[in-house]
Amino acid sequence: MSASLVIQLARFGDLVQTKRLLLSLVREPDSQVHLCLDESLAPLARLLYPAVVLHPITAHGTALAKLPRGEQARLLLTKNVPAFRELAGMSFDRVYNLNFSPLNFRLAALFDPALVRGHVWKDGQEIVGQWARLAMRWSSMRRLGLNIADFWAWHHPAPVAADEVNFVATGKGGGLGVVLAGRESRRSLPPKILAGLVTALLDLRGGGLTLLGSKSEAQAARQLARELPARHANAVRNLCGATDWPGLVDVVGGLDQLLTPDTGTMHLAAHLGVPVLATFLSSAWCFETGPYGQGHLVLQANADCAPCLESQPCSSLVEAQVECLRPFSAPGLVRYLATREAGHLPPGLAAFASTTDSLGLTFTALAGPDSVAALRAHFRDFLAAHLGAGQGGQPSAVLNELAERLYTERDWLVPDLESSWARLGALDSEMEQNTVIAGC
Repeated sequence: MSASLVIQLARFGDLVQTKRLLLSLVREPDSQVHLCLDESLAPLARLLYPAVVLHPITAHGTALAKLPRGEQARLLLTKNVPAFRELAGMSFDRVYNLNFSPLNFRLAALFDPALVRGHVWKDGQEIVGQWARLAMRWSSMRRLGLNIADFWAWHHPAPVAADEVNFVATGKGGGLGVVLAGRESRRSLPPKILAGLVTALLDLRGGGLTLLGSKSEAQAARQLARELPARHANAVRNLCGATDWPGLVDVVGGLDQLLTPDTGTMHLAAHLGVPVLATFLSSAWCFETGPYGQGHLVLQANADCAPCLESQPCSSLVEAQVECLRPFSAPGLVRYLATREAGHLPPGLAAFASTTDSLGLTFTALAGPDSVAALRAHFRDFLAAHLGAGQGGQPSAVLNELAERLYTERDWLVPDLESSWARLGALDSEMEQNTVIAGC
């Protein structure tokens, strides 16, 4: 029996987005799949991935957040020594180390570097695999992007088809669920704006309303309820801070639809086959972290400065609000949700429907502009050729420029088992002079 280990030390949403890779490994004949994760997420992982053997460790800790990264790693290592010893004593055929962090690299040091994919520790050095290095280079072109679930999945040489990861989303009869906020406030709609969307959806669909979030969203939930008309406010079920992992899975799995920003609960709904209506503004970009599978709709802020970095001050504040928030309060948005007529969608927004192709999850614009759609198609052709996922695109100036921008001499000179360079003959001609990918 072969054994594989996936090291995923990030948070709630990232755990769910590891599904395609885990499913690919579980479906291999005569295989056992192990998952190393933060101990706080182990109860959820047992519900999501019952066929996977879990190895919980302490990876997060608010008390450590103010310490230098090296000191955090040292303290975490001390606490995790027993778990590390257990992992070091096991025999794995492959190790998928998915996160760029000091703790991830220390975990990688437990294993033969030849077995590790992603982030490797070799001879006292942190080494990033070619596939991950490539992703770091395309990260500057965020309007192109690859869904992070697919990025992780393609550490595997032949991941399961994207349309097999999650069921096509369909309503389950439990009404509308609303997630009050994500980890980043600039990704979330304030209660007053959110109330307009909620009212419109309830008027269209009927049914109950369930509010979801942590204890810290309890005040926002109360404010949202006050903003709703009486015909809806009296039927609100407020579960902010009131659900454990099994309770959250049970509630979300029974909804007709989930209205949410880019949150872990959004990814959980997609995992459970519940339709998502996602609001993406500021730094959230649906092509990178949108709800996985078919049957979801994303309302994407489409300002020239989006997607941005929340670590940097917003340069487009209007009356103390980020510019990309304004279209969500425009009356035309309610009319668009009611009619799905493109002409009603307010300027500054695009409506994207989720779909899949040979590479993974992608989105198709139903309304509003998608100014780089053609270039994104070339980018996906480029990655398809790189990975051997379908035929890829025909040789072109755009593909050649992508190759020139994303490959370095090191990629051709240093062998790496993750790579599929032999499939790239179509991209080997000289680049024609152009600047088609500038500004992405």
